[in-house]
Amino acid sequence: MDIFLQQIINGLVQGSIYAMVALGYTMVYGIMGLINFAHGEVVMIGTLVAITVVTFTLKLGFPVWLAGATGIAAAAAVCMALGWSLERIAYRPLRNAPRLTPLITAIGMSIVLQNVAMMVWGRNYMTFPSLVEKTQFEFGGAAFTSVQVMIVLVASISMGGLLFLVYRTRLGMAMRATAQNPAVAGLMGVNANRVIASAFVIGSALGAIAGVMVGTYYEIAHYQMGFMLGLKAFTAAVLGGIGNLAGAMAGGVLLGLIEALGAGYIGDLTGGFLGSHYQDIFAFVVLIGVLMFRPSGLFGEKTGDRA
Repeated sequence: MDIFLQQIINGLVQGSIYAMVALGYTMVYGIMGLINFAHGEVVMIGTLVAITVVTFTLKLGFPVWLAGATGIAAAAAVCMALGWSLERIAYRPLRNAPRLTPLITAIGMSIVLQNVAMMVWGRNYMTFPSLVEKTQFEFGGAAFTSVQVMIVLVASISMGGLLFLVYRTRLGMAMRATAQNPAVAGLMGVNANRVIASAFVIGSALGAIAGVMVGTYYEIAHYQMGFMLGLKAFTAAVLGGIGNLAGAMAGGVLLGLIEALGAGYIGDLTGGFLGSHYQDIFAFVVLIGVLMFRPSGLFGEKTGDRA
């Protein structure tokens, strides 16, 4: 088996998930300069909602494809409502407060959502029902499954749709205007509150899709799963240049590749000491390196063209 190609495939799949979650961070930061550390928990709740709905609909005798579609729709609806509520209740009253205040609030909301999820779904790991038949493929000595192909395709389509929305629609124009200068955008008739709420809602919808991807890929979910996923997605956003949509996508894919190659090759060089169980180390080494040597990210932070 070609180890290098295998790790590239694994990294692309993982990186696609990171990129989807990172878009939620970068959209909100690009418009209002806030790091929404509760976004990982929004993804987690999307996963748990999808598990609950899919399991229930399968028991009712729904076909697998219909149960899956219902689960995804329910997860997206709940996450969109949750994203809107976070912005309206937790962040909007603090919009003119010192920058540290909404940051602390975001961390607090992350803890609150974790505990709410624990009370609703319990402490135990939940099994994600199988929605896609895992057909095995081989290419160049590397193996991959139909689930991995689906994750990369869905992520690519979702990210392409977001770029179209931001750069080719009136809402996207309003987002870019608000990001560049909220006061002037308001004078031009742009409703800043509506634009910011839309950014939270769209980012949360993408997070719900990413949550279903994670559940389908790993087949388990837990009320604490959003914490580490959120930190890694934030690292991906910083790596690409937070506030930069294309940078978040590229940063997510690059971080996934770094983790996969690091776990595969550095793990071998250290006799397994820094193998797959320590792959989180590579993500945070990257974060520290970027913050030290290129805090604007590899692609830079867009100031007049961000969303």
